[in-house]
Amino acid sequence: MPLKKGIRKVMVIGSGPIIIGQAAEFDYAGTQACRSLREEGLEVVLINSNPATIMTDSNMADRVYIEPLTPEFVTRVIRAERPDGLLPTLGGQVGLNLALQLAESGVLEEHGVQLLGTPLEAIKRAEDREMFKEMMQAIKEPIPESTIASTLEEAEIFAERIGLPLIIRPAYTLGGTGGGIAYTMDDLRATVTRGLKHSIIGQVLLERCVVGWKEIEYEVMRDGADNCITVCNMENIDPMGIHTGDSIVVAPSQTLSDREYHMLRNASLKIIRALGIEGGCNIQFALDPGSFQYYVIEVNPRVSRSSALASKATGYPIAKVAAKIAVGLTLDEIKNAVTGKTYACFEPSLDYVVIKYPRWPFDKFAKGDRALGTQMKATGEVMAINRTFEGALLKAVRSLEIGLDHLALPEAESLSQEELESRLENADDERLFLVAEGLRRGMTVERIYEITKIDRFFLGKIQGILRLEEQIRLASEKNGLTSQLLEQAKKFGFSDAFLARQTGLSEQEIRARRKACGILPAFKMVDTCAAEFEAETPYYYSSYDREDEAEVTGRRKVIVLGSGPIRIGQGIEFDYCSVHSVWALREEGYEAIIINNNPETVSTDFDTADRLYFEPLVAENVLNIIDREKPDGVIVQFGGQTAINLAKPLARAGVNILGTSVEDIDRAEDRERFDKLLIELGIPKPPGRTAFSVEEAYAIASEIGFPVLVRPSYVLGGRAMEIVYNNKELFDYMSSAVKVSPEYPVLVDKYIYGKELEVDAISDGADILIPGIMEHIERAGVHSGDSTAVYPPRVAGVRIGVTIYQLPA
Repeated sequence: MPLKKGIRKVMVIGSGPIIIGQAAEFDYAGTQACRSLREEGLEVVLINSNPATIMTDSNMADRVYIEPLTPEFVTRVIRAERPDGLLPTLGGQVGLNLALQLAESGVLEEHGVQLLGTPLEAIKRAEDREMFKEMMQAIKEPIPESTIASTLEEAEIFAERIGLPLIIRPAYTLGGTGGGIAYTMDDLRATVTRGLKHSIIGQVLLERCVVGWKEIEYEVMRDGADNCITVCNMENIDPMGIHTGDSIVVAPSQTLSDREYHMLRNASLKIIRALGIEGGCNIQFALDPGSFQYYVIEVNPRVSRSSALASKATGYPIAKVAAKIAVGLTLDEIKNAVTGKTYACFEPSLDYVVIKYPRWPFDKFAKGDRALGTQMKATGEVMAINRTFEGALLKAVRSLEIGLDHLALPEAESLSQEELESRLENADDERLFLVAEGLRRGMTVERIYEITKIDRFFLGKIQGILRLEEQIRLASEKNGLTSQLLEQAKKFGFSDAFLARQTGLSEQEIRARRKACGILPAFKMVDTCAAEFEAETPYYYSSYDREDEAEVTGRRKVIVLGSGPIRIGQGIEFDYCSVHSVWALREEGYEAIIINNNPETVSTDFDTADRLYFEPLVAENVLNIIDREKPDGVIVQFGGQTAINLAKPLARAGVNILGTSVEDIDRAEDRERFDKLLIELGIPKPPGRTAFSVEEAYAIASEIGFPVLVRPSYVLGGRAMEIVYNNKELFDYMSSAVKVSPEYPVLVDKYIYGKELEVDAISDGADILIPGIMEHIERAGVHSGDSTAVYPPRVAGVRIGVTIYQLPA
């Protein structure tokens, strides 16, 4: 099919700042869309307000506007650029809501702008709760008994008629914002009031609660000729009642019968056709585990975080295909970029297991409400691929960077049985670890199923992990670990570090023994077609399997370490840096290899690097890849604190760290060494020094006087950095916020009230370039990531600027 008539210039709307429920997945989707449209010879105009994104790079679109995403500013750009079409479905809920406002205000019609992709009526049918309900009833797809309320009084009348609990879902919001489950009338009043405030049309859906049913998602594609495919189906390990963004998800589904799978697949195709969506959409179902009854819960008529997960899990580029569909191409005309042979109408087939595990911000907000419900709290997520469920789950745990490498939470051991069962019943971010603790204590699968409603299949798999764990413990106490047991442990996904703790050996000794026994990982390829066709894009994961599919080249190569899951203090900006690093290496003729585990990012797109490894960013997995690829070196500077923390263990293993040396990284990161460096260079610093115990911290604070700034070494985003004003606060900090010891020193500095400035610099080892200085509007003591900054500085004064520029390097 030719491109839609009259479409020469297309405007793409981004998603704005990173917020919970709307993160890097929309940079990934927007970047793919811009590239996809330009491949078709179209001029692309982009508007977004987030400078940390790849999509706002000058080479991504023909014109980039970094402006607020409001109807007023988007209208200005439309008037200036006169685009023929507007593509809003790749900018998350922000883009969708803007499209609705621009269309209803008459701006699009006034300037002759065609809404591309999913039609406006289809967006309304999916997003407007009343219209969605009517359409589902018209096509005879079951939905929970529900009502639309625009006032609190309407909500109360419905609750009195059908009873509680009820789920409240505001219209036109993302991540379940403003919604929740009401178990009491007080809950109902509070949640409805909040939901009406968050909805741009002042509307909430109240529906019968199906908490405890299975939650199943289908990612579906449709083109303008009514061709439809399901890209991927996903099963939430957590039952209904927890937002899918906060749920641990497995793809493909593991517990559905063939009848259930095809029943929901057929319903998905029926729904996307009835809605008239052109592009991708995500459909969520609740399935009764005791019968074939199901309900349609929600449809997202746009790409979402689940779309990014489905794309990376299958290798099928959903946003790229959706953009081409939007300008008139059909699925049978769009070539599959992974195989280079099949077309986009070819449904992906998986011969492996994928697990998505959310990453929550409770390390930053230790006193925050950890309870999980219908309102999303995760800031990011990791994805793990393996040939078995067990291997993928343990790989996902290692990828989270929460200080754990196994399904074992040390704090759980101190819980009473009553406390444990209470926490299992009321889901929080540690629930799966608590499930493992319950099984270790002898709780039966049936008992844990009764409490959690997590399917018995998944509980049985966790129980299998724990049985092998016990075998290893007993073998270590008797005759030591046999090569057969070691191989079985690796196939189950046990880490070298965990096995070292179990056996009393060092991690290096376990690694050496494993290699001596020939127990090495094989690298398998993600190819969208279960090896039916040969893939052209090298995209790998490790598994302790026999056949290795990674064909290593003899070219000069460099590995770039990514930054893992998005969390507070380490966001999309490091993905931006990693991607630019890869592009620069490719320009210089190197084979660029990236290692990362974040499915939302551009860095894990199938064609960003020459080779992609979807693996945990821990020493064991990175060294396995290095052993296989034998690169000239590894770059750690662009993956945030995640990559920096790997510099020492990699260097100890003989890996060549490119760029800033490990020694110099340590001088910058180690607070005590950095202090000494400043003194040597004669650069003024606040009085203070390093404490290796609580007593030393008291002594330093009494010597220099309160308030003091306390902070550990090697942390990101100011984690565990605080201003304390007295001895009690200092004691609380030292006893709870950090682990202080000779291995974990804490710097205690005099806190100085004043102005904060920051400098970015780049050096080739001889020459130094300082692009400029940023001035914080807030006083010193507010983290730079939370400060409003202005560039160039306005009131700092010429003398201060010159002093900073002339400080010795």
